[in-house]
Amino acid sequence: MKRIPKLQVAVWVLAAVPVLLALVFYPHLPASIPMQWDFGGKVGYEPKWHLFLVAALSPLFAVLFPVLPKIDPRRKNYDRFAPSYLMFQLMLILFICLMVGIVLIESLHPGTVSVGRTVCLFLGILFAVLGNMMPKFRQNYFCGIKTPWTYADETVWVRTHRLAGRLFFAAGLLGIVSAFLPNEIAMAVLFFVPLLIAVILPVVMSYVWYRRRHPEA
Repeated sequence: MKRIPKLQVAVWVLAAVPVLLALVFYPHLPASIPMQWDFGGKVGYEPKWHLFLVAALSPLFAVLFPVLPKIDPRRKNYDRFAPSYLMFQLMLILFICLMVGIVLIESLHPGTVSVGRTVCLFLGILFAVLGNMMPKFRQNYFCGIKTPWTYADETVWVRTHRLAGRLFFAAGLLGIVSAFLPNEIAMAVLFFVPLLIAVILPVVMSYVWYRRRHPEA
């Protein structure tokens, strides 16, 4: 019987936290709670039961992520980047915990959290961690930069993910810096522009590198 990694167990345990928090604090919440924020500080309110829609993502992902490798045609490749795959799960669950925590705090004590800055800070950390993991990803159908060209050529996959790793790491660091800028517009620009480049450029380069390696295609 294959041993379950301790980090996987930690992910499963942590996945219960958002649901438990929602259940405990639900009776104390107002009928409408803050669920949306923009960089200008504008708040959007929704019925409080919508909190469970966010909290339920945590156990859903915790169940889904271990299943995906079993149905992936390239399932054997997951063993080559298992620690990174587990770390990605952990970071995503932590982000859901953070979002549920922000909603609860802002519902019970409005104005306590600078939501835009807090989210930029954590997402910056998430992207930096993801950038560190990306070069370790191997061909699969659920993680990484999935284009026809990365699937068709493993060398293109590796080069694309090395580039994406550097760009995501840099975008993550800039996202962290953006959380401390005094101007909301500057914060949004410094957060989103590098992220868009980090997403688009590897896709474009995967095509360029594939065409260079397969000019006849």
